[in-house]
Amino acid sequence: MADKLEVTELLYRYAELIDAGDFDGVGKLLGRATFGGPASGSVAGEQAIAKLFAHTTRRFREHGNRTLTRHLVLNPIVELDGDRAEARSTFCVVQKTETVPLQPIVVGRYADMFARDEHGWYFTERKVDVEMVGDVSAHLNVDPRQYDR
Repeated sequence: MADKLEVTELLYRYAELIDAGDFDGVGKLLGRATFGGPASGSVAGEQAIAKLFAHTTRRFREHGNRTLTRHLVLNPIVELDGDRAEARSTFCVVQKTETVPLQPIVVGRYADMFARDEHGWYFTERKVDVEMVGDVSAHLNVDPRQYDR
């Protein structure tokens, strides 16, 4: 059970870092992984991942450089196999700004792979499948329709 809890906490750490606007932290968390989705392609490496988030995700300086979102990770299912693990989960991102009322803005699924070494569990792959998109105008610096399948 301890291993499942450690893996699940990595899922939650990702959400916490994005909401805080800590894209360097996201890069570090995913630094040993590939990150991407079925339509967007993948990127790898700590700096490349941090740069991707800095380019695509809006932060609000007047609110401590936070994203003004809450990434909710739901229904995680973790399957262990020795020093490897897989996790499936859903996510819902909600946001409220001065111009956007509190609402869900994006919903989808995460498919994650993990490995364990002498330092503990870490991401080796994160696939993000966006299934529903609402008003992301205050969240993204890019048009998500460019990734439509």
